[in-house]
Amino acid sequence: MDLFMPEIIILITALLVIITDLFLTKSKRHLAYLSLLGLGAAAVATVLNWNNPPELAFGGMWALDGYANFFRILFISLSGLVIMASIDYVNKFRRFQGEYYALVLLALLGMIMMASTTNLITMYLSLELAGLAFYVLVGFLKDQRSTESALKYLLLGGVASAMLVFGLVLIYGFSGETNLGSILNYIQTLPSGMDITAHTGFILGIILTITGLGFKVAAVPFQFWAPDVYQGSPTPITLYLSIASKAAGFALFLRLFYTLFTDPLALSQEWALIVAVLATAGMTLGNVLAIPQKNIKRMLGYSSIAHAGYILVALAAVGNSPELADGRISLLFYLVAFAVSDLVAFVSIIAISRSTGSDEISSYEGLAKTNPVYASALTLALLSLTGFPPLAGFLAKYYIFSAAVQADLLWLMIVAAVNTVISAVFYFNVIRVMWLRQPREEVRVLASWPLKLALGISGMAVLIFGIVPEALLNLIEKATELIIH
Repeated sequence: MDLFMPEIIILITALLVIITDLFLTKSKRHLAYLSLLGLGAAAVATVLNWNNPPELAFGGMWALDGYANFFRILFISLSGLVIMASIDYVNKFRRFQGEYYALVLLALLGMIMMASTTNLITMYLSLELAGLAFYVLVGFLKDQRSTESALKYLLLGGVASAMLVFGLVLIYGFSGETNLGSILNYIQTLPSGMDITAHTGFILGIILTITGLGFKVAAVPFQFWAPDVYQGSPTPITLYLSIASKAAGFALFLRLFYTLFTDPLALSQEWALIVAVLATAGMTLGNVLAIPQKNIKRMLGYSSIAHAGYILVALAAVGNSPELADGRISLLFYLVAFAVSDLVAFVSIIAISRSTGSDEISSYEGLAKTNPVYASALTLALLSLTGFPPLAGFLAKYYIFSAAVQADLLWLMIVAAVNTVISAVFYFNVIRVMWLRQPREEVRVLASWPLKLALGISGMAVLIFGIVPEALLNLIEKATELIIH
């Protein structure tokens, strides 16, 4: 029971938030502080379990290993920063703040379970727990755009979930097992001389599984929902979807495919090629379509599609050369670097848009002259997302480029490098508008201390992970070494 204390604390905190909300009639800001207190306790419980030996629980359905603990800390940290950034924003729906924070916590619980699951059944259940919470959160503003976004996300998410289930059922149908370890044992017993046509069922299962998970991480061609949903969602939820939900999808991606499909008989070369093609399409489409965007949230939505493509480069490297640790390390480092960079960008946008009343890029004209701190923070984030040294985004792209080359995917590295140059067009356009244009009117950006603290923490992380990444790299290396099944 102690090993699952973080999850238990998060669930209890969500229930306490709902109950406490019933007794608060005026200020409901205390709900945010209660949520943060629960997250702090969950983080402490995770740290206390950090050095426990890896083991499987509940009949092999859950893995309690370094990989799971790494994502526990990551998701808890990201959720805490999102809640801090939400404290000002939630005034838009005063009556439903309790439900808002509880759903954020339930989404967190689902994402932690996604990183820990080692069973096809619990894999789907954890993914849907997070997904259902996000479906509601996307439509929380209850206006026309938010409702439309939530409906689109729900319908397309349902289709993607059905395809994922079909893929998992095919994998189960050919192996007769639901636990990843048992499926791996079945794969390893296949005759070494088996013809490729005998793997047709597995290939179809892999393709459908990639399709379902590709939707969750907004990878091309399953990205259609992302720009509209990002634009219509409450900005903190756009942030949450962009970083935490994407990281959870890739955590599940890596555990599933690294565990099952890195054996030659399991067609690692075949799924690596599929992922490489998706990476190419994602990077190119996301960056090209981001260029003409006028709304900054929509622009970052297309940018997120492109970054999913970059992360898929690392996943393709894992499939092409499973014996190399660089692919796994570069994937996790990119997730963290992208998360903190996107955090800085969206927290800045939350503060700026609340004061200007607009998410249009044109409303950022001359921001550097009226609000240099927020303009500088947003500039820092955009430079990191571009891959500008010495920020976290630069090292992240360097590591995935290196992993691709070592995995004999030089062509994919070249495509990623070219797309990095293309991305500079729309990122630097925002920087140009803020620093080289004259302000239309004098607007002072005001924000609460929790939002400023979230901005400061994430901004420092962008700098620290870019200049002295050794501590993070050591944690990631240990986490990837301790993936059990």
